Amino acid sequence: MNSRQWTVVFCVAVAVVLLCVTAPVVLFGGVIAAACSPATQPSTAATATGEPGRWDAEQVGHATTMVTVGAGMLVPPRGWVIAVATAMQESNLRNLGHLGAGNDHDSLGLFQQRPSQGWGTPEQVMDPRYAAGKFYEKLLAVPGWRSMSLTEAAQAVQRSAYPHAYARHEAAATVLVGSITGGMQACDGVGSGGWVMPVDGPIVSGFRTPERPGHDGIDIAAAKGTPIRAAATAVVIKVACNASLNGRPYPCDRDGSPQVAGCGWYTELKTANIVHRYCHQRVAPYVVVGQQVKIGQIIGVVGTSGHSSGPHLHWEVHDVSDGGEASSANALDPEVFLSDMGVTQPAEG
Repeated sequence: MNSRQWTVVFCVAVAVVLLCVTAPVVLFGGVIAAACSPATQPSTAATATGEPGRWDAEQVGHATTMVTVGAGMLVPPRGWVIAVATAMQESNLRNLGHLGAGNDHDSLGLFQQRPSQGWGTPEQVMDPRYAAGKFYEKLLAVPGWRSMSLTEAAQAVQRSAYPHAYARHEAAATVLVGSITGGMQACDGVGSGGWVMPVDGPIVSGFRTPERPGHDGIDIAAAKGTPIRAAATAVVIKVACNASLNGRPYPCDRDGSPQVAGCGWYTELKTANIVHRYCHQRVAPYVVVGQQVKIGQIIGVVGTSGHSSGPHLHWEVHDVSDGGEASSANALDPEVFLSDMGVTQPAEG
């Protein structure tokens, strides 16, 4: 799916209740179709990691404005995370006025935009909606921003003297955005059986091909940092780091290689008698064991941890109706399974 096929089902209520609608909603000139089952409360991922306690109502309100403006401009959800992470670094999600002698030149507002550099008048950049819109305008004009790391994309917009500072806010921004939206739900592309593709990208390696007979899933190519969606409403049953090199544990927060064994950072979700596994995530998954997730909710981001030669999502489907755990013996062909669920799949790369 492209950015225009993404939909977000939410109304803006600060951090507590998301009032949803079932008809298309017009937000700041953009149309967002509502077609999935409504989200009635924020994702529990934020609660599990303690994030809501870190942000007060003012800060969450500003992040909500960024999400709303981004959705109205048809910016993909990845862009919302970049915007929120940028504002976390620049202002701690505060709409800062002039700080007197301690002010950095004429920087103002959530993104510390400078009127003297063409961002707008002081009054405009102090308007959170205007500031978010200007940030997205600059971001969308950056060639290839979707394939960049968060730091690279934010720096291309901000031109900061501290270009590497944005990355440390990526996990917190993703959790906060997910909490605001109740988990980003991908409504278009949901099959008749209630499943959706877990990530956007071509399938580059199939299930148990002649070249890889032991390959128990499919590989979907995507850039580092691409959001990974829950393919169905489910409960989280496993979150783990699985990587080793020459028989010794290998860090999952580091890129893997073909010489490294294991799935890297991975998550297992369970829907009825089906376990679905999401491997090679870039950082620790954004969910915890026992958490309920909705179809389309972001559970992590694409990476290349573990046994991997490049960024992709390795995705497996297992039938555990016998009561056992996911294993090679009960692995299903994900392409056939998704087809049976009525999901339109991308062409193989």
